[in-house]
Parts: sequence; C-alpha cells; structure tokens
Amino acid sequence: MRPPPWLGPDTLGRDLTLAGASLAGGLILYGLGTQPQLPGGTGAPEPLFLVPLVAVCVAVGLRRAATRASLALGTAAVLADLALGGSLATVLVYTQVLYDACVYGSAPTWRRLLRVTVALSLLAAVAGVLVLGRWQGVGVAAPVVLAGVLPVITGLSVRQYRDQAAAERVRAEQTARLVELDRRQAVSAERARMARELHDVVANQLSAVAIHATAVLSVPGLDRSQVESALRVIRENSVQGLAEMRQMIGLLRGPADGEPGGHATAEAIPARLSEVAAVVERVRAAGLAVRVRWRGEPRPLPVGVDLAAYRIVQESLTNALKHGAGDADLEVAYEPAAVVVRVVNPLRGGDAAVTGAGAGLVGMRERVALLDGRFTAGPRDGRWCVRAELPAGVLAGDGRTT
Repeated sequence: MRPPPWLGPDTLGRDLTLAGASLAGGLILYGLGTQPQLPGGTGAPEPLFLVPLVAVCVAVGLRRAATRASLALGTAAVLADLALGGSLATVLVYTQVLYDACVYGSAPTWRRLLRVTVALSLLAAVAGVLVLGRWQGVGVAAPVVLAGVLPVITGLSVRQYRDQAAAERVRAEQTARLVELDRRQAVSAERARMARELHDVVANQLSAVAIHATAVLSVPGLDRSQVESALRVIRENSVQGLAEMRQMIGLLRGPADGEPGGHATAEAIPARLSEVAAVVERVRAAGLAVRVRWRGEPRPLPVGVDLAAYRIVQESLTNALKHGAGDADLEVAYEPAAVVVRVVNPLRGGDAAVTGAGAGLVGMRERVALLDGRFTAGPRDGRWCVRAELPAGVLAGDGRTT
C-alpha cells in the first residue's frame, strides 16, 4: 500500500505525524509513571513533566521547516525536564531531535553536536569515576552516550548516504545531458553530411541540365543536330544524377555497423578521384573547355579522401561552367603526404563577385575540415581559384599532362 500524498517523503504532513506519534508514545510512558528518572528529584508535580514533553514534540514537527529552532527548542525542553528530575519520554523524543538536526541541519550544526555530545560523555565518565571513587564510575556516561552520541552518529551516517545518493543523481543527470548533447551533435553532423551529398548529387547534375535546357529554349533556329546534342547532354547528366542518388539512398538504407555490408568501401562508392575523367567529359560536353594536369603517381586513397576529392572537382567544375568564361584548368597532384586538387577558371567579364547561394563552397570547406585538410577559394587576378589539400600518405611520381 502506498501512503497518501500528504504523508510522502519530505512533506510537512509526515513531520507532523511523527510529532503526534512521539507525543502519543510519551503520554503512554507518562501514564506508566516513568518520571522522575534522576534519584531525589525536585518533588515537582508530575503534570509539569508534560510541558517539556509537548515542547520537544513540537521540536520534532519543526525538524525540516526550521532545523535550528527545532534543536534549540528541544534542547531547552530536555534541560527543563532534567531540572524537574528527568523523564524517560522527553529524553527519548529528544534523541529524534538530535538525529534530525544532523540529517537536515547544516554541516556546522552536526559538527558542533558531535563535539558537544562527545565532550559531555567524557565529562560524565570522569565525574562518575571521581564521585564513586572507582573505575566502574565510567558507566555514568552510558546514558549520555546512548541519548546523545549514538543519535548524532546515526544521523551522520544517514546524511552521508543521502549526500552520496544526491551526488549520484546529479552525476546521472549530467551523464544523461551529455548523452543527449552527443546525440544531437551526431544528428546535426549526419544532417550536414546528407545536405552536402544531396547538393553535390542533385545541384551539380541539375545545373548542367538547366544550362542546356535554357540554351535550347533561348537560342532560336537550332537545327536538329544541335538540339539532339543538347538533349544528349541533358540525358547523360540526368542519368548520372539518378545513379548517384540511388547509390546514396542505398548507403543510407544499408545494414548497420557489425552486419554484412555495414561498412562503406572504395568499391561501394562509385564517386572517387580515379573517375574524375567522366566528370571532365560531361562538363566538356556541356561547353566548358577543361585542361587537366596530373602530377605524381595515382594511388589508392582512403575512402573519405577519395570521395571528398571527387566532389570538390565536380563542384568546382560545375561552378566554372555556371559562372566562368568558358574554360578551366584542373590540376590533381599526388604528393607524398597529401593529394592536392586545384581548379582555376576566368570569371565572366572579369568580375570578382560570384553569384549563387554559396552552399557548394560551404560543402567543400566542410569536407576538407572533416579530413583535417586545407581549403582556399576566392578570386585572384580576375580568375577564380579553388585549392584543396587532403591528407593521404605515400610517395609521388613524375608528372604527366593531358
């Protein structure tokens, strides 16, 4: 059975219920005639013992709402009770006050209580030996230890466990926040990667399609051979774009890591630097005169480097086709520790400004940054220059030109 909400942990209802139960137990002990406890007493009427009992029970009810006031009221009540001769009920309830002060009070409070109760125990032991004149007098300190030191130590143990549990909860919450942050960063990185791929696959091919379609529509009097040539270029770019799109969708739908086929390999990705010749032929067919120069001995490259170099060449040549003056120079250099791709083309009319959304440049820059390479792009002496240096080790060979 679950307790009602007003009796839940850390509620005022639970504190008041505990205070009421303490008062009921104290009244039972009072009815059994357990006062006074000290020999001799003061001869005070027994009903007077109810005043400190009620006060100490009120202190129990204040244990969380006002810990210091609870401790002060309880201490005053037990001292008044001892002055009357001492009652078992008040002393027992006062042990709860000491326990609560250690659990819910501040650190200085429980330190003072521990010092005071230990000092009173030692003082009682010494006084017992001096008064009785034999070592068995240390037994006088037993009530002080049981009613003072023991509740304080118990409260300290519970407080330590509570603090440890609170620290573990905070640590768990921090871990959960870090996991959520990592998840969001992974999602953002994946979205950025997919955006780059979509731009490179769709925008580059559609740009060539749009250029030739515009030419066919804007130039009157084209003969059939010219129209067929333009449509052929449009078809080739469309087919290539669809093929790359299907390949990318296949990779996204592929098996998870650890399953057969879960890792992309160079064979699984058709877009790699060794196939740049196909890109060059397509842009040449679209009307861009491209001069290609290879330096170094071509070699297998890491998949990420191979794909990035291919996409950078594709994007740069597409930009040269859209914004350039009709020709471009492509240089691919296999250096000992890197592969360098460089595309230079004259700007249309010599303008340094290049119109467009700029997503292509952002995508190229992000690709190079992910591979810890170096990337520059911008106008230089009336020409637009794109240079990407991607890390990839081994020896280079002699240059050759096509």
